[in-house]
Amino acid sequence: MIVLQNVTKSYDGQRNAVDNLSLQINAGEIFGFLGPNGAGKTTALKMITGILQPTAGDIFVRGYSILSEPLEAKKQFSFVSDDPNVFLRFKGIEYLKFMADIYDVDPSLREGRVKSLADEYEMTDVLNDPISSYSHGMRQKIVIIGALLHEPPVWILDEPMTGLDPKSSFNLKNRMHAHAKANQTVLFSTHVLEVAEKICDRVGIIDKGRLIFIGTIAEMADHFKEHKSLEEMFLELTEDNAAVFEG
Repeated sequence: MIVLQNVTKSYDGQRNAVDNLSLQINAGEIFGFLGPNGAGKTTALKMITGILQPTAGDIFVRGYSILSEPLEAKKQFSFVSDDPNVFLRFKGIEYLKFMADIYDVDPSLREGRVKSLADEYEMTDVLNDPISSYSHGMRQKIVIIGALLHEPPVWILDEPMTGLDPKSSFNLKNRMHAHAKANQTVLFSTHVLEVAEKICDRVGIIDKGRLIFIGTIAEMADHFKEHKSLEEMFLELTEDNAAVFEG
């Protein structure tokens, strides 16, 4: 479970990139975080993971405050950033060993998990190559494998499908479903509304730093009282919100 309590983030002391955001993401669900570019999604995710400090408010991951208990909170989740260009001088296998060390994966389990995940994402043949030689999609896959190695209860994924081939994207979505079915938590952001519509239990739409809708796709459709696609509903919500801010 992830709980945000009145979380605000301002970079300049004048405008809030995230504005008084309160949100609860439950165990056993896939929660989709949606919003246009610059809406505050990535800022919110970086605060949840402790990369950024909120200006106000607090965030709890499975009961641990990311502010006052950061190490315990960070043990509860894995994070896939929207930028997979990390540790480029490492070989793939070196990066995975590093991640296993960081998260204290039992040595007796490491080899099996690495082999299983590398096979699943078709990375076995390139694990001894430097990450700098990987394509964008391959870098995304090695980061995903590293995030899954320690099998944390909470997954936080920022645009995780970007650059993935169809098979890898399908495998990740299946893993997300299985993780939620095991009463664990998946929080992910996406620009691909079709993906959110197919796999999310609930969605939250953020625009200009404010949460403007939270609920199921069915509840969003009921809000509009019309049979619209998620894309149409999303555009109408964010356009309405823009009018509020401009008025």
